[in-house]
Amino acid sequence: MTYSKQHYQILDALRGIAAIIVVCYHIFEGFSFAQITNQTGDGLIKIFNHGYLAVDFFFLLSGFVINYAYNDRWNTLTIKKFFSRRLIRLHPMLIIGAFIGLLCFLIGGSQQWDGTQIPLYLSILTFLLTCFMIPALPNSFNEIRGNGELFPLNGPMWSLFFEYIGNILYALFIRRLNTKRLSIVVILLFIAHSIFTIGNLSGYGTIGVGWTFDNINFFGGIIRMLFPFTLGMLLSRNFKTIKTPYPFLLSSIILIATFSVPYLSQIRGINLNGIYEEISITIIFPIILTIGASNKEKSKLSTILGDLSYPLYIIHYPIMYLFYQWLIKTKQYTLSETYPVAILVVILSISLAFLLSKFYDKPLRKRLIQKY
Repeated sequence: MTYSKQHYQILDALRGIAAIIVVCYHIFEGFSFAQITNQTGDGLIKIFNHGYLAVDFFFLLSGFVINYAYNDRWNTLTIKKFFSRRLIRLHPMLIIGAFIGLLCFLIGGSQQWDGTQIPLYLSILTFLLTCFMIPALPNSFNEIRGNGELFPLNGPMWSLFFEYIGNILYALFIRRLNTKRLSIVVILLFIAHSIFTIGNLSGYGTIGVGWTFDNINFFGGIIRMLFPFTLGMLLSRNFKTIKTPYPFLLSSIILIATFSVPYLSQIRGINLNGIYEEISITIIFPIILTIGASNKEKSKLSTILGDLSYPLYIIHYPIMYLFYQWLIKTKQYTLSETYPVAILVVILSISLAFLLSKFYDKPLRKRLIQKY
């Protein structure tokens, strides 16, 4: 018997909006990276300064949706079945994202950022390890891009690595907690998250950790994932509706505005950026989620954005690597100089994600669900 619940279509659409913002954020990150590589300019990201918080929004949504979809099914659902469903949901696109990463690395000359040439067999081996979500340690043989990424063929896969950890912890432990105990866990994680973020323990000035595998990044990545993930679960268990007019438009505006706030520097030793990140994750994102989940607003646009969100997130960054290489080579650092190519990168990423969603991901997942 097939067990299904209705989708929160506005939440799906918001995930799509956030994925598009991530793509735009990475365009401007490219300008910053090119400046740093060529040792010119201040290297600051000028637009969508807090676009990296989309990952934290995804973790919150994931906890909310997983609790909603699975928490009342464990009397018949096995752990094996849960893991197979999550693998079917996430892994087909992860594999194609790794393959696109390999192709783009080869197209880019199979070089590290410092120009070191990487042999073909190491590129292929890194691809295979990526398909099994085996990360690269700094300076290891499969850290082929040379800047410490967990998954050097496709950097944003670090968040999928921690998403899988969150899914494992949910299935084995977190789901067994009653609401009172879950609330205590969320409070403790909030304290740890606040200390890490506001105290700037990463030294980055942001919560942008988890993408590499030194000690602070692994610990920070766990905290960064677990707090919004469990907070999303708690919101699902204690859901209170907020009815608003034009819920998708309203929640989209708040989300985009949150990502667009400029970077906030320290003042008198106070980490204003960390405080803003904490407010965004703890207060603003739950409000956006609640508005989106409280209202039904079906539309073709919401369906398209929802279908696009995960494929776009997982395939766009290999294309960005090529864009970054071009920026470094041409020594161009602004949108005004590069907007034709930047627009092409965005259009190509969205088009490829749409095609893969329609002709690869959705059909394959449907067949796998029927089989398993």
